[in-house]
Amino acid sequence: MQAQVPNIDDIIAASHRIEAVVHKTPLLTCQTISQRLNAEIFFKCENFQKAGAFKSRGACNTVFSLSEEQITHGVATHSSGNHAQALARAAKLRKTSAYIVMPENAPQVKINAVKGYGGQITFCKPTLEAREATINKIIVQTGAIEVHPYNDYRIIAGQATAAMEIFNEVEDIDIIMAPVGGGGLLSGTALSTKYLSPKTRIIAGEPDLANDAFRSFYEGKFIPSVNPKTIADGLLTSLGTLTYPIIKKHVDEIVTVSEEGIIEAMRLIWERMKIIVEPSSAVPLGCILEGKINPEKKRIAIILSGGNVDLDHLPWLKK
Repeated sequence: MQAQVPNIDDIIAASHRIEAVVHKTPLLTCQTISQRLNAEIFFKCENFQKAGAFKSRGACNTVFSLSEEQITHGVATHSSGNHAQALARAAKLRKTSAYIVMPENAPQVKINAVKGYGGQITFCKPTLEAREATINKIIVQTGAIEVHPYNDYRIIAGQATAAMEIFNEVEDIDIIMAPVGGGGLLSGTALSTKYLSPKTRIIAGEPDLANDAFRSFYEGKFIPSVNPKTIADGLLTSLGTLTYPIIKKHVDEIVTVSEEGIIEAMRLIWERMKIIVEPSSAVPLGCILEGKINPEKKRIAIILSGGNVDLDHLPWLKK
């Protein structure tokens, strides 16, 4: 495993390693949203990524950096969905097995996708303790190598390539925003920003009902996520021992948004941009819409983290 925080060479190497197996996703604008906020908003569309989310970057970087000997017995992980899909796909590309531990309340659309990529699913209770106990048992049984969803520098380097693509395409970004769950995307984004656009402010968005990163950031100590109840199912996990120090050192601000704000932002993106995003993707825009940061006359890049949403259970539909 990579032993130190990724530097710019690691991120560039990750970009080259994955370029044949992931999309360079588009950077879209929406005049209606920009005019409403009196800002220039750029959306990095990782909802168009392979397996439907930015997670393909980190999963492919990690799996394709493993030797033939290391992947002989397959790879294993625990994930609520997007990393699970990404790892199952990456394993399939390298012709090895993927053992996936998923919480029993994971969205059906994500379960179906993992199965579609050939992942072997084991369900567990929706707690971090249950996830870790189950994955440990599977690793002992199979000899698979664990690929953590975010607490791995190879994963972080892969996720960092999304922000690198933004800075290679547009200049003078005042603020870059990403949602935060386990912190793989945010820490990678923070590193790319530090190396390539150090004047850009790094702001994370998080649901009010899963605000462990917000609390950890401002209280200066790690606070775990305990049974969060947000519709942003991709942001349920706690920060990692590798992601938290990077975030604490390089991120400028973490802001939160209500469930209603997430739904408003998600619906706005669907209606005005005509693209599908999942609730987690809508969190940063929701923070802006709720006035948690001032966007006036600024150039803001937002990473839309994924588009894997259950179309039978859209959050604005009556239960």
